[in-house]
Amino acid sequence: MEIEIGTEIRDEYLSWEVAAGARKLIEDIMLTQTGESVVITADTSSDMRVVKATAKAAYAAGAVPSTVMHSTQLEGYQEPPPPVAGAIQNADIWIEYAVGMVFLSEAWKKAIENGVRYICLTGMDVTMLVNCIQRVRYDKLLELGNLLRDTVQAADKVEIYSPGGTELVAYNQGRLARQSGKLADTKGEAIMLGGQVSWCPMEETINGKLVFDGALYPPTELGKLNGAVELTLKDGVVTEVNGAAEAKIFERWLAGFNDPNMYRLAHYSLGFNPGVTKPAGRIVEDERVFGCVEMGIGSQGPQIRGKTWKAAGHTDGVVLNPTIILDGVELEKEGIYRMDSIVQKCQELGAPGY
Repeated sequence: MEIEIGTEIRDEYLSWEVAAGARKLIEDIMLTQTGESVVITADTSSDMRVVKATAKAAYAAGAVPSTVMHSTQLEGYQEPPPPVAGAIQNADIWIEYAVGMVFLSEAWKKAIENGVRYICLTGMDVTMLVNCIQRVRYDKLLELGNLLRDTVQAADKVEIYSPGGTELVAYNQGRLARQSGKLADTKGEAIMLGGQVSWCPMEETINGKLVFDGALYPPTELGKLNGAVELTLKDGVVTEVNGAAEAKIFERWLAGFNDPNMYRLAHYSLGFNPGVTKPAGRIVEDERVFGCVEMGIGSQGPQIRGKTWKAAGHTDGVVLNPTIILDGVELEKEGIYRMDSIVQKCQELGAPGY
């Protein structure tokens, strides 16, 4: 857990743990080999302690690291400056720390087509690296993810409820799920921070109310939420946005694209990284709050294995303390997993509360 003691901004803060976490990322997650080119992208909002530690770990592993820094883009998913695009498209491994991430941009797509092994760690700072990677038993995290993936895709009817007001029903109808936080063992594959399983039920079967009460990003004006953003969905499409100030910001942001695909629900995701116990305002961390449900709206990439479409952007929102029912059986109740096999994996992982 993050502890505020007044030394967080100093280079010495968790410096040994950061070194261990960077080595774990390079060697055990990205599976970096001697001689491989590792490009680390950051912007002027990135925590350079993490960037430098990662470059050192890559060099120590026998790889050839390069760090590329650019100005902070106020909106994520935008095209990077051309020199950045050139660097990422010629790398074996690409680690993205930029807060104004270029994930899902045309340059990103070209890099994936060229075979780069990519991980999105947008906004990762010292405490996030330590809590979500260094202190996590990654082997047990992946075991839990595999079990959650198999459990979800074996079900048809998916019901999600939450104390915040979510009441959503959908049907998988054979759709497959993926553990997005896997190891980087495949060329041309994008992976994410460990602790997330993603899929999309049949889009036209998604109906009900979706209430984000943890985090929502983008737009950049949002992040960790102070009030709920309530969405009405009909056949997988957002038809209404209700709520107070933050909901109005989100409603205007969606409308500003003038793109009907921005209203389509793109994916469901389960968050289960034990290093994340509450939203912090960094979306990659927030969507892995242990026991949460995160949902994406806008572009749907082929990795989701749904219908796949392009939109002008993409956003992710977090539902806290959900109750998830699969074919009438509780997967979790108010954020606590209930199935015996999953509880056992949570215990082996050392997840709080199990």
